[in-house]
Amino acid sequence: MSNPSTDAQVPGDGLPRCPWAGDDPLYRHYHDQEWGRPVVSDTRLFEKICLEGFQSGLSWITILRKRENFRAAFHGFDIPRVAAMTEADVERLLGDAGIIRHRGKIVATIHNAGKALELQREFGSLAAYFWRFETRPEHRPDDLSWPALRLLAQTDASRALSKDLRKRGFKFVGPTTCYAFMQAMGLVNDHTDDCFCRAVVETERDQFKRPLPASA
Repeated sequence: MSNPSTDAQVPGDGLPRCPWAGDDPLYRHYHDQEWGRPVVSDTRLFEKICLEGFQSGLSWITILRKRENFRAAFHGFDIPRVAAMTEADVERLLGDAGIIRHRGKIVATIHNAGKALELQREFGSLAAYFWRFETRPEHRPDDLSWPALRLLAQTDASRALSKDLRKRGFKFVGPTTCYAFMQAMGLVNDHTDDCFCRAVVETERDQFKRPLPASA
């Protein structure tokens, strides 16, 4: 939910949406079909935490428009394949105009893939690890209006996730980045109280089977 428009825009279908969705068809589709829906796929979770790192300092729509290029560049975010990438791959990607050509973020993505493999070995899956940080209902604000949510850049849960990831050696995973990740992957439902997706996402979250660590 980065760098959203401050003006509410209701697309032609008349459905009320979170104001940040704007009127860009790609952004609206992302808002309607992806953002906030609970995710259990390790590939998608890894992709998102990486892309949130690339997004730092930019708007999410910039990354969204380049997402297919990122997927091609990083082997569909297949974790073992990304972890096996080399300095030669880094140099190659620095010449790829289809992605964000930032050496530190490219290197961090490859590095974080190795750390993600460690999490999979410890917890059985990335999903089992990340869903441990789901925000408890009693820790959610009562006010879910746009003015309130647009000021909520991080939470206790995102700070805890960021701290733990950094302790484990992950890079580009600050608390604001982690909160954007949690919002997008359904660990919290931050659709505004008047958005048509809010009830849909809440139903999906109610029916969602939380992954458990392998040792549980």
